[in-house]
Amino acid sequence: MSDWQKSNWRERPRVQMPDYTDEAALNAVEAQLTNYPPLVFAGEARRLKSHLAAAGRGEAFLLQGGDCAESFEQFSADGIRDTFKVMLQMAMVLTYGAKVPVVKVGRMAGQFAKPRSAPTEVVDGVELPSYRGDIINELDFTEAARIPDPKKMLQAYTQAAATLNLLRAFSTGGYADVNQVHQWTLGFVEGDKASKYREMAGRITDTLDFITAAGVRSEQAHTLQTVDFYTSHESLLLEYEEALTRLDSTSGKWLAGSGHMIWIGDRTRQPDGAHVEFARGVLNPVGLKCGPTTTAEDLKLLMERLNPTNEEGKLTLIARFGAGKVAEHLPRLIKAVQEVGANVTWVCDPMHGNTIKSATGYKTRPFDSVLKEVREFFAVHQAEGSIPGGVHFEMTGQDVTECTGGVRDVTEEDLSDRYHTACDPRLNASQSLELAFLVAEELTNLRMAKAEAASA
Repeated sequence: MSDWQKSNWRERPRVQMPDYTDEAALNAVEAQLTNYPPLVFAGEARRLKSHLAAAGRGEAFLLQGGDCAESFEQFSADGIRDTFKVMLQMAMVLTYGAKVPVVKVGRMAGQFAKPRSAPTEVVDGVELPSYRGDIINELDFTEAARIPDPKKMLQAYTQAAATLNLLRAFSTGGYADVNQVHQWTLGFVEGDKASKYREMAGRITDTLDFITAAGVRSEQAHTLQTVDFYTSHESLLLEYEEALTRLDSTSGKWLAGSGHMIWIGDRTRQPDGAHVEFARGVLNPVGLKCGPTTTAEDLKLLMERLNPTNEEGKLTLIARFGAGKVAEHLPRLIKAVQEVGANVTWVCDPMHGNTIKSATGYKTRPFDSVLKEVREFFAVHQAEGSIPGGVHFEMTGQDVTECTGGVRDVTEEDLSDRYHTACDPRLNASQSLELAFLVAEELTNLRMAKAEAASA
């Protein structure tokens, strides 16, 4: 893409980004980041793109999950480990249901910035700039805390590098051994309320026992003990993204070195805007959030701008409508993709359209609404002859009480017990794994329906 430079976005309209008051400090931070090593490498991004291409064809399935917004204060090795652990458990269950490889992508090591519905917020009659994530300003409701500070980009980089270092160690150091992962899952299904998932867990046990008995265990030990794990985030703060963008010597293309996959939010998808301009020029796979206001013409224009060569695996469409609204909005977007023959990977984000305010004043997401949107997503794709390629959850491995429902039956009264999110409510470890079992059932049903149709 000879007409693209990594700074071209600066000439386009910018939204959802801070106005830094100290330009000299901003320039110094950008210069420093430009000299830092990239956090990810081009070969990794290309490999993820090939996996996403397979998901788009129905030959793999994407599991994308992690924090709503990563926190500097809550950063810990245990937190990274716990989220990684739950994602491995979810992936194993989904692999069994789909009978295809599961692509594991964490909302980690870069998910520091958040779009906001309003530029300011008012508390007790005091109006201050909105909190936009730890990479930009601070959550404390004071004038000083809400001033955008460019030096926070350096702290974000350091935390992202440490996170990636630990994730790579977990992925290849034996922690991801399939038998160990399954033993963790067996602990979940021991309770009475989780008994309905015991049968599937038992079938997974039988499969692993057969693998061991057949001698595959010893012959393929490396394959069964390691995983590919990728990172993703919304590329909202473009000064940070540009500073970490590097030219790949192998391909001659530009790499967004901040993460393997970047995405554009529903609020920043203007075809002529800064965020689309940046994302169109990098070799990384790019996600595009599609909400209720996305029209067929919007989508066609964005697909042309973000993936003009119609490359497989390049563009992932992340649908987010809300339970009860999928059938109203998703079919027109699927038809738009089919009309132009676009290669995309369809993913369901059942979190953002199902946020409500509880009677106790906390933002929450009912587990049943999240599940309902996932089921509607699968049903619409089946009706339209399209392929549901994955799911995208805001979740954590910690035992938080932020979303209601699930086998542990978190109630609105429970929300105050362990409500730790700095932004939006997340599924906890138990709810995440339960959802994986339920999505696996949907994948099993879809696979059986396809088999019956093929044999008819």
